[in-house]
Amino acid sequence: MKVKGKNYRTVWMEGSSVFMIEQNLLPFKFEIFEAKKYFDTCFAITTMIVRGAGALGAAAGYAMAQVFLEAPEEGRDEFIAQARFDIEATRPTAQNLFYAVKRVYKAGKHSVEQAVAEANKIADEDAEDSRSIGLYGNELIKKNAKIATHCNAGWLAFVDFGTALSPIYMAKKEKKKIFVYVDETRPRSQGARLTAWELKNARIPHIIIPDNATAYLMAKGKIDMMIVGADRIVANGDTANKIGTLGKAIAAYEFGIPFYVAAPTSTFDLGTKTGNRINIEERNQDEVIYQTGMDRNGNIATVQVTSPGSRALNIAFDVTPSKYITGFITEKGVITPEEDLIREIATKDE
Repeated sequence: MKVKGKNYRTVWMEGSSVFMIEQNLLPFKFEIFEAKKYFDTCFAITTMIVRGAGALGAAAGYAMAQVFLEAPEEGRDEFIAQARFDIEATRPTAQNLFYAVKRVYKAGKHSVEQAVAEANKIADEDAEDSRSIGLYGNELIKKNAKIATHCNAGWLAFVDFGTALSPIYMAKKEKKKIFVYVDETRPRSQGARLTAWELKNARIPHIIIPDNATAYLMAKGKIDMMIVGADRIVANGDTANKIGTLGKAIAAYEFGIPFYVAAPTSTFDLGTKTGNRINIEERNQDEVIYQTGMDRNGNIATVQVTSPGSRALNIAFDVTPSKYITGFITEKGVITPEEDLIREIATKDE
């Protein structure tokens, strides 16, 4: 995607350093973060400098490649094993992270060069898969569609294009008249900060809404469809995504509004049978208690927004049962929850 006329990927590797857009500063500042060592990349993943299913996968793959570049001759195997554990511990719910680490680890057993090549291949595949998701998803979008989305599953969440926003970008390219309702997505406001920033850059009409306004707008007939991303989709179709997704899916189901999950097949965890077996990440309470923003004078500051002395529970994801999902928009086509996901994905791989 372009920022100020220049094409950027969300994350990439040059030499032994991993570069990524510093998403914690958006939309107020656009800066590039350089992770010189694998532990720097782990830090970037944990602190959400880089975030989003595909971008986490690419970053984790690059981190694993950095491990092979950094590994000493003495105690090499132990160093690599510990580093792999460090990377996989950064974001436990994100399936793409584990998928990428496993692939690069396997390639690195042959050579350092193969580890780096595999990490780059994963990033390239992520960008291409996102583009394909956009093409398939665009077919579901009618002219004059009013679309709701939650969190950020756009270009910033993947290497390029994104998932939930990719069909919207393709619809815009085909000059379809569309409008997007952007859930703010508390506590980190990825919708209000990142999705809105992306849509503004792409000149797509949109409006930011409080998280708890979606059901009301659905009841009033203001929303025609909803597209969200995913962090993990298990074998029965249950889907883990940013906290708040479940409530939106239930509301859409109640009002007969199509609810789509856009995700590449790398996000599918077919080894896990049901959603109640997904490891749900809990993050630091400070993300709920404090908010960072810009004042009227252009100064960025962090302020407390909750009652002093009260504790906060910060659950990062929830799980949407497959019965609430209309379909999965993948790089291989649209799959419905009623279909055998394993069979469908395997068939489309042939």
